[in-house]
Amino acid sequence: MELDFSPGGTGVLSVSQLLRSARDMLERRFPLQWIAGEISNLRPAASGHLYFTIKDESAQVDCVMFRSRAAALDWEPADGLRVEVRALVTLYEPRGRFQLNVEGMRRAGLGPLYERFLKLKEKLEREGLFDPDAKRPIPAHPKQIGVVTSLAAAALRDVITTLRRRNPSIPVVVYPAPVQGEGAAAKLVQALARANARAECDVLLLVRGGGSIEDLWQFNEEALARAIRASAIPVVAGVGHETDFTIADFAADERAPTPTAAAELVSPSLEALRQRIAQTALRISRQTARRLEYAMQAVDTLARRLVHPAERLRASRLDLRHLAARLAAAATVHLNELRRRLDVAGARLQSLGHDAVLARGYSVTLDARNEVVRDAARLAVGERIVTTFARGSVESEVKSKA
Repeated sequence: MELDFSPGGTGVLSVSQLLRSARDMLERRFPLQWIAGEISNLRPAASGHLYFTIKDESAQVDCVMFRSRAAALDWEPADGLRVEVRALVTLYEPRGRFQLNVEGMRRAGLGPLYERFLKLKEKLEREGLFDPDAKRPIPAHPKQIGVVTSLAAAALRDVITTLRRRNPSIPVVVYPAPVQGEGAAAKLVQALARANARAECDVLLLVRGGGSIEDLWQFNEEALARAIRASAIPVVAGVGHETDFTIADFAADERAPTPTAAAELVSPSLEALRQRIAQTALRISRQTARRLEYAMQAVDTLARRLVHPAERLRASRLDLRHLAARLAAAATVHLNELRRRLDVAGARLQSLGHDAVLARGYSVTLDARNEVVRDAARLAVGERIVTTFARGSVESEVKSKA
C-alpha cells in the first residue's frame, strides 16, 4: 500500500518501514560488485562469521562475511591488507546501519592473476597432480638436504641458520636459481632437474620469502608444478608467509608456511634426538634390570627344586630298600600261591591215580600178553587172565564169553 506524503497527506512511516524501503532501494540500485579497500578492525566471531571495515583515504564502510563464505577463503584476512570484496550493498535494519554483505574476497590486484591462479589450480587438480595419495613421504632423518632458491634470498639465510641450529651435522647443498621475475620459473625447473640428476640429497626445499602476488607468481607456473611432481626426490615448499598459497605449495609433497618452517620440518632436532636416545637408553636399562630380576627369581625357584647329590643317593638307597622289601613280600605271596596251586593239582592227580581208582571198587584185568582188557571179545575161552583189586589179585581162566 502506498502512503500519501503530499503536503496535505496523512501517511506516516514506521522506522521498520523506512529502513526496509531504503534497504530494498539500495539492493536494487547496487547489485553484487567488486569494491576495493583496506581491511581494518577485523573481528572474527565464535560463530565463524567475519566482521570488519574496509576503507580508503577518505571513507569506510562496515562489512560482514558469513561463515559459509569465510570458510571458502584459502588465505587469512588481516588488518592492513588491501582487498577487493564482492559484496551486496544493503542496510542492517535492527541497527539502521549501512553495510556490505561480502560474498567473496581477494587481495587487491589479484583480479586477472587470481583468475589465472584459480583456473590453473582447478586444471591440475582435475589431473590428479595434487592427489594426497601421490605425495612422497618426507624422510625423518635425511643424510643431506638440498635447497632450491636464490643465493641472494633472505630465505636462504633463514634456512641455513635454522638447519645449523637444529642439526649442524646434516650437510646442505644449494641449487641456485632466481625466485622472482620473468623466466624464474624455468630456472627453478632446471635447478630441480639438476638436483635430481645429481641425486645427492634425500629431500629438497623450494623456498623464498614473502611478497606480493606478482612477486610470487613464478611459483604459480604450470611448468614448475609439473617439475615438482616429476622429481624423484621429495619436495617441501616454503614460499612466502603463512597466508601465501601458490600452485607450488599444492604440488609439493609437503607445504610449510614459511622457509624457516620448511627447514624445521625436514631437520630432526639434534637436542630432541639426544633426549630420545637418553630416554631410550633409560628404558633399555630399566628393561634389562627387570629381566635380570626375573632371571634371579627364576634361579631361586630352580634352586629350591634342586636336590643335593648325597640327598638324592640317600633317597635312592631308601627307595631300593623299599623296593627290595616289596619284592620279597611279592615273592612270598607268589610262592604261597604256587604251593596252593601245587597242592590242589596234587590232590586232583592223587584222586585220579591207579590206587585211588582201585580203592573206589574198581579192578584192572590183564590178558596173557599182560595188556589191560577193555573188551571181553578180545579174550579166548580157556585164556588165563589176572585181575588186580585194591588189595591183592586173582588168576582165572575164561570159561565162556557173553
